[in-house]
Amino acid sequence: MGKAIMIQGTMSSAGKSVIAAGLCRIFHQDGYRTVPFKSQNMALNSYITREGLEMGRAQVMQAQAAGTEPSVDMNPILLKPVNDTGSQVIVHGEVVGNMSAREYFEYKKNLVPVIRESYDRLAAENDIIVIEGAGSPAEINLNQNDIVNMGMAKMASAPVLLVGDIDRGGVFAQLTGTVMLLGEEERAMVKGLIINKFRGDKSILDPGIQMLEDKCSIPVVGTVPYLNLALDDEDSLTERFSEEKYEKADGNDSRTACVDIAVIRLPRISNFTDFNVLEALNGVRLRYVSSVDKLGHPDMIILPGTKNTMGDLKWLRQCGLEAAVKKASSEGTVIFGICGGYQMMGNTLSDPEGVEEGGRMRGMGLIPTDTVFTSRKTRTQVKGSFASLPGVFHPLSAHPLEGYEIHMGITTRHGECRNLTGLHAVSGRQSEDKYDGACTADGSVCGTYVHGIFDSDGTAEKVAEALAGRAGKKLSGTDFGSEKKDYRSFEESQYDILAAALRRSLSMEKIYQILREGIT
Repeated sequence: MGKAIMIQGTMSSAGKSVIAAGLCRIFHQDGYRTVPFKSQNMALNSYITREGLEMGRAQVMQAQAAGTEPSVDMNPILLKPVNDTGSQVIVHGEVVGNMSAREYFEYKKNLVPVIRESYDRLAAENDIIVIEGAGSPAEINLNQNDIVNMGMAKMASAPVLLVGDIDRGGVFAQLTGTVMLLGEEERAMVKGLIINKFRGDKSILDPGIQMLEDKCSIPVVGTVPYLNLALDDEDSLTERFSEEKYEKADGNDSRTACVDIAVIRLPRISNFTDFNVLEALNGVRLRYVSSVDKLGHPDMIILPGTKNTMGDLKWLRQCGLEAAVKKASSEGTVIFGICGGYQMMGNTLSDPEGVEEGGRMRGMGLIPTDTVFTSRKTRTQVKGSFASLPGVFHPLSAHPLEGYEIHMGITTRHGECRNLTGLHAVSGRQSEDKYDGACTADGSVCGTYVHGIFDSDGTAEKVAEALAGRAGKKLSGTDFGSEKKDYRSFEESQYDILAAALRRSLSMEKIYQILREGIT
């Protein structure tokens, strides 16, 4: 059976996912068969596997770092919030149903065999399992029947590395307080502390580190610097949504931006990882907008996926962004919708089975389509190509693409509305040729159900070039980062940069010792 090590954090967004991904890469580089594992993930960023099963994007990112194919065994339980007090519960990639927080709290003890089954399969086939916790292990009101933090560490007999976020301040209190709130048995399982997201002169930090080790009787195994990497984010706590980020420079990382893309930050935004490839492209400024005064005059507005299309469309109306987007469209701005964003752009939304909010409501009327929600969830990977497209996106005509669909609803096109893509479903319940999406006759409004549609080789570059050309501009180059490379190579380089940074800042000798010795 493989050896396990667990990364827990003092809070959400302390950096657990990134540290876990970096360790996955290091162990992979060192020749070990390595896989990530997170028993329960709460996130709206999800992915469809080759088998047509749904899992969290963070474990997909970690699997890529480990050089292995994503599997739902790496994330057997996924919770997708549908409102402030309830979530859709997905077990082994399949929807079980919607539950309130109280219902799930009572139900989750039934999932222990599911977790053990997935973990044991991974442990039997791999050398090292890097386990990620969720939130904080010191949520003392939730410790009963815990299945994701110390409860998971006990199941896997995994030593724990506890990560604190110094960028938010109070890291010594975070780490000390977390350790003090753990029971004696649980404290004994914490074998190392990590200070994450540090900026400045480490020598000033050293006296505090010594005091921290004295108080906790646990060694600090490293201080990780603040890393500006283009890696997939797990949830809505991402720093990508910070509006201040886009007010400091004309483009991301102070690059001169030729193309401006605004993504509407819906309250229940999902799969915003769809746009990471555009954000990483030199010459493109991609920003997230949640108010009319921040919209400005972008070259393209994207309506992203959402876990509640009808609820988020109501929000768009209430805050004035629907009117602003429609006005921009009438003035010639390109509008692109994905999944829930595609659904809300149509004429009507009908929910006869009460999948979302029930009833029927008017859509934005940007494209002649109608959507009916159904309880059957489409989950499939797809391959295909763009159709023959008019207008600004004509250069994408016949360009190949790959992606995946996750949606509940059927959308029907009308009138002169064109297909956006021709696809073949390659996983899940479906296995047929089909058309997807819609495009207006002039090509200025497009929608699709395909997540990852911009990721295919050359697609993001063609989109950026087309938008720049439409504005009478020319990109100086369509490459990622500081070197000319495609997006897949760029992603791989980010994992290597992360691993190199962790090797410099962590005591890997100590971490390997902790891994070997376990919790004895």
